[in-house]
Amino acid sequence: MPPRPRKPHSLTTEQARRIWLHAQRLDTREPFGAGPAAARKAVEQLGYVQIDTINVIERCHHHILYARIPGYRRADLAHLQAAEKSVFEYWTHALSYVPTRDIRYFLPEMKAHREEPKRWSAVGAREETRKLLRRIRRDGALTIRDIEEELIEKAHLWASKKPSKGLLERAFYDGELAIAARAGMLKTYELFDRHFQWEKKPTPASERQVTAYKLDRALRAQGLVSLDSACHLDAPSKKAVAELIAARAKRKELVEVAVEGAGKTQHWATPASLELLQAPEETLIHILSPFDPLMIQRKRAKLFFDYAHIFEAYLPKEKRVYGYFGLPVLAGDRIVAVLDLKTDRAAGKLLLQQWSWLDGHEAPPLKAAIEEELQRFERFQLGRGEAELEPLPEITKMSA
Repeated sequence: MPPRPRKPHSLTTEQARRIWLHAQRLDTREPFGAGPAAARKAVEQLGYVQIDTINVIERCHHHILYARIPGYRRADLAHLQAAEKSVFEYWTHALSYVPTRDIRYFLPEMKAHREEPKRWSAVGAREETRKLLRRIRRDGALTIRDIEEELIEKAHLWASKKPSKGLLERAFYDGELAIAARAGMLKTYELFDRHFQWEKKPTPASERQVTAYKLDRALRAQGLVSLDSACHLDAPSKKAVAELIAARAKRKELVEVAVEGAGKTQHWATPASLELLQAPEETLIHILSPFDPLMIQRKRAKLFFDYAHIFEAYLPKEKRVYGYFGLPVLAGDRIVAVLDLKTDRAAGKLLLQQWSWLDGHEAPPLKAAIEEELQRFERFQLGRGEAELEPLPEITKMSA
């Protein structure tokens, strides 16, 4: 007689939130310490930190780290990339900073890019890429600004007028170039092996090892996972990840979890993570990036927080509810408000364009706590050190 299937471990949404917030390290005031080492630990815990070009407020890769490191400085991430070389840039579900310790799991994807020339047919012949690589090998690392060429019309809004941009990107995704440094969105490209100066180049991971890496990364950063959350925007990996989850569950390395309100969606967690259900000691306030790992998966955020963030910058003005660049506010384990913010760097002010409370959360003490956090958030936005702020200017409120 076959054994009866195990009954899933039941969690309330509140318990599930606590596990996720702990995995994201948003339940502790200073979980990683300070300085470059803290930034490295944060990237390693999260698995990757998304990079984005939007600059209405500070770009999201800095913002995501700031949310977990109170004393974060932009120079910390620059140090990790250019000097320590403990993080590198590559594609996850978007262009991201990834721990260099994990680079072997990305080498197979780089090889796949090199072996699919049709993918890059629009950017020029392979010989043109080789010429660019020879130039970098001879003259050293360069940026797009170092290349003089005849400009062309943009094919779309995010395209470049320089044809060589596509060649640089092709060599980057092929694993022939690394982004050795970044100043804002200006990238410095260097030969991949010369940048890392390997004593011994890492061995590419096998397909099975890549699958295990993806699942382990999700378990570490999410605490409990569904198949969708573990394979966010990576549908081709689902079959292999599902098989690995089943195998680990059979060995009792993973526990099936029934999350309140999840319906038929299955979740899994390690036995150890299910022990982390205690409430946080204090109600921390975090003003989150819309690209924060806590917000980027809308379906998951809706289940855990009863709030699915919609990035409204791409909506017509008349259809916006929370504003052009709304930022969710996490208070303890609840999303309580959305703030539409903009940094006026010329005037040296953080502009509060709209404050939207979510149902049932408006309260004077909470408003005061969020306003206090906004003062700290402004200092971060303007790149001011704590000692330089005497006195702090008030945040300019365009509407409330």
